[in-house]
Amino acid sequence: MVCEDKSIKRQKEWFCLHTLGWIGTGQMGELMAMNLLKAGHRVHVYNRTIEKTATLVHVGAIETLTAKEIVEKCDISFIMLSDTNAVKDVLTKEDGILAGITPGKIIVDMSTISPEDSQIFAQLVSKKGGIYLDAPVSGSVGPAKAGQLVILVGGDEEAKDLCQPYFDLLGKKTIHFGENGKGSAAKLSINLLLGIVGQGVGETLLLAEKAGLERGKVLEMISQSAMNTPLFAGKRDMYETEEFPAAFMLKLMAKDLGLIKEQADRLDVELPLAEAAKDTYISARENGEGDSDMAAVYLELKRKNNK
Repeated sequence: MVCEDKSIKRQKEWFCLHTLGWIGTGQMGELMAMNLLKAGHRVHVYNRTIEKTATLVHVGAIETLTAKEIVEKCDISFIMLSDTNAVKDVLTKEDGILAGITPGKIIVDMSTISPEDSQIFAQLVSKKGGIYLDAPVSGSVGPAKAGQLVILVGGDEEAKDLCQPYFDLLGKKTIHFGENGKGSAAKLSINLLLGIVGQGVGETLLLAEKAGLERGKVLEMISQSAMNTPLFAGKRDMYETEEFPAAFMLKLMAKDLGLIKEQADRLDVELPLAEAAKDTYISARENGEGDSDMAAVYLELKRKNNK
């Protein structure tokens, strides 16, 4: 374990406890790793497209060429990748995470994947003597930059407690839901609400516009009502201008709603709003809005009604 600053004050001694690794430096991962660096930690970084680590390396992160090397050098390794296939690849390839695990290593997977896949990955890590936490986050680019995410954890509670000082730098609240898979189940639950609310706002605007109401006044009505939320406030300008720079890409919302559908089928629960939202977001993705913000589902609803 590494402690770079020997003069650090006693109340901050936990800075010295662990060497940290970060795997996945995309839109969210880069911002989250940056918060660890800003707090004074040495962070080893790896991304399958190595050029995407440049910003972090420029401010002091240590470039690492393989996931195996990350895990060998680090006590706690964080993963933030786009989907199950990406996580599986970085875990199981020849120079991947599993190749570098020795007893006691902690792997914190902050990606959004299915509870079943989280359990499978936890078993693979456990067989090598490591500990796996599924710890996806609720929140998009703004909260990630501000360290205001909500972190949803499944897995060993003692490992969660060891990671808590770092979770506190990444988020405003950590909720431990129980064993492996429960953090991922929580993430699907909150993203179901997110997807439905996103479609609900789009449908509200569409109905109002079809009734001849001015969009600006409708947006003001929502913002002054009990229906106003931080989510709506953060996206209000997007609806006003019909420009949707991604805070949370629509294609990721479509992916998550697909996972939610699979989970609902496994649990034999009927979720009609989830089914409707899934179809709309997938249609929006197929019609070219995948890289836009999830609020661009509004454009898909307009498209469907302007044929």
